[in-house]
Amino acid sequence: METRADALDRLDVQFQWGNYGFRLLRCHLVSFPPGKVVSFHQHSDYEFHFIPRGKGKVILKDQVFALQPGMMYLTGPGLEHYQEADSMEAMEELCLQIEAVKLFDCDKVPDHYWGNRNDILEADSCMKQLDHLPQFPTLDHYHAMPCFIEAYRAWSGDKLGVYSTIHQAIIQILLRTVQAYDITRDSFKIPSRDMNMHRFLLATQFMVDNYARPLSLEDVAEKLSISGRQLQRVFLEKSGFSFSRYLEDLRLAHVSRELMESETSVQDIALQHGFTSSNYLYYVFRKRYGMTPNQYRITNRKEG
Repeated sequence: METRADALDRLDVQFQWGNYGFRLLRCHLVSFPPGKVVSFHQHSDYEFHFIPRGKGKVILKDQVFALQPGMMYLTGPGLEHYQEADSMEAMEELCLQIEAVKLFDCDKVPDHYWGNRNDILEADSCMKQLDHLPQFPTLDHYHAMPCFIEAYRAWSGDKLGVYSTIHQAIIQILLRTVQAYDITRDSFKIPSRDMNMHRFLLATQFMVDNYARPLSLEDVAEKLSISGRQLQRVFLEKSGFSFSRYLEDLRLAHVSRELMESETSVQDIALQHGFTSSNYLYYVFRKRYGMTPNQYRITNRKEG
């Protein structure tokens, strides 16, 4: 970052994380010469400070703290602070300044929101904890500083993924700042998923994608790394039907639509939709619908 210390400041980076919108204001490396003073000031935004090299001091409100390499601190909205490099040694600072806007409450997720509720809860928890961090420097225990380098490298590489990498780096800086203060006693825990429902959804999606191919209970179970017996129990629990009945229903739904919408022969339809022969399709179809495929076609033909 020393070559183009302010390169990321020139980018218009805005993104949404959970229920918050973020705008990058500054993300740069600055070097304070020996004795450099930045007098008391405050921001309406969040400013994250990391010291990779050198030393100095910071005053947060009326408390004075020494700064050493590897330290970090946050000056949140409205916090007055003063910075000063050591009189004999320059001090470098990695600075991230962001605007954060709460878009909606956790319990008022908009219908159009495309994302996971856990993402909302995690973002909301992180921002609440940032607002209550202790007002003193600490060590960068969780290595947030390399995230600056990651963002800078993405910019300098000038390849697809620049903006995604930068906003992911920013999120990591926020999270690692919270973690560095070790105040996550009310830690966010990702809820455990219903594994049977998860397996059922994976299995049925695989069946939808491959229903026209030869499929067996064991074939699908192998894709999920479980036994055929276990998968059968999953289908009975989550759908009330056996695996074979579910697959049969899926194939018949495609066959029925094809019969209504096309003039394709029953034999071709059978082979195209997973049945081994037209005779077997006739047997299954009559048993399920009480009529042959041809009778179904005549009865339900769509008018052109």
